[in-house]
Amino acid sequence: MGRSSYPTDEELQLTKPANSKKPAKTTAQSPTNDNSDDGTLPPKRANMVEAIIMGLRFYSRLPTGNQNHHEFNFAAMVRPLALPSLIIGVGPAFILLMLTVFGASPLFAAAVAVALSAIITGAMAEDAFADAMDGLFGGQTIEQKLEIMHDSRHGTYGTLGIVIPFVLRMICLGTLVAVAPIAGVAIWLASGVLARSGATWIAQQLPPARADGLSANAGILPARACYFGIALSIAVSFALMVPFVGLGRWIIALLVSAIVLVLWRQMLVRLIGGQTGDTIGAAQLILEIAILSSFIFGMGL
Repeated sequence: MGRSSYPTDEELQLTKPANSKKPAKTTAQSPTNDNSDDGTLPPKRANMVEAIIMGLRFYSRLPTGNQNHHEFNFAAMVRPLALPSLIIGVGPAFILLMLTVFGASPLFAAAVAVALSAIITGAMAEDAFADAMDGLFGGQTIEQKLEIMHDSRHGTYGTLGIVIPFVLRMICLGTLVAVAPIAGVAIWLASGVLARSGATWIAQQLPPARADGLSANAGILPARACYFGIALSIAVSFALMVPFVGLGRWIIALLVSAIVLVLWRQMLVRLIGGQTGDTIGAAQLILEIAILSSFIFGMGL
């Protein structure tokens, strides 16, 4: 991930400090998300509370206290990721509802809510999407694409990658809350939960495309953790969406998000042969837009 606003390796404890002892040589293995300190002992398993706090610290700038958790464990964080996603989304969703109920223009309310969401998350997905657009479409070779993606500066593709997703979400949310404010807010909350957990599927399906960076250090996400997290996000989205939109529209939203995710995976395979942290963050933003868009056609809420 290109920008300095992202959690650093030291903050997340993805790498060992310089004064730590070197691990004994072991047989080379494919990267996995075991996050063991010395290459031989498994890490202490994070409990549910620790995993939720880990998710809040990774995906947001919300205050979580000063108590340190044990070493960063991507797999442990992904399992209950739907819960931190709900916490992250509640504030912007509430502002969207209040502004709409008290007579603000739906587009104005949506713009304020999306901006607040970016502030809370540190614009993590937005920056990842911009970096991914610059790299994937600005370079000619895989090496050039990865080098551009790693650069924190944004070119034309990256700038458009910030503006266009913001506008699309603003239009989708404004359209939804103009018709049914409570339903629109519930859909947005659920789309954020599904998108954040669904994006982790890329980390489970594809190997890191680069030898360094957050994604490379985290390794390949274990299937059990990934699918547990996705299943929990689907359950949460069911509770949020179905009472307002019905079972059929909920299923359509899931199908749309699955198709978009598979297409994104295939594009990454073709363009860079793997994934990076930026492409995972971009997947989150793409999924959120796809899910929201699936509800504005027909408007049969």
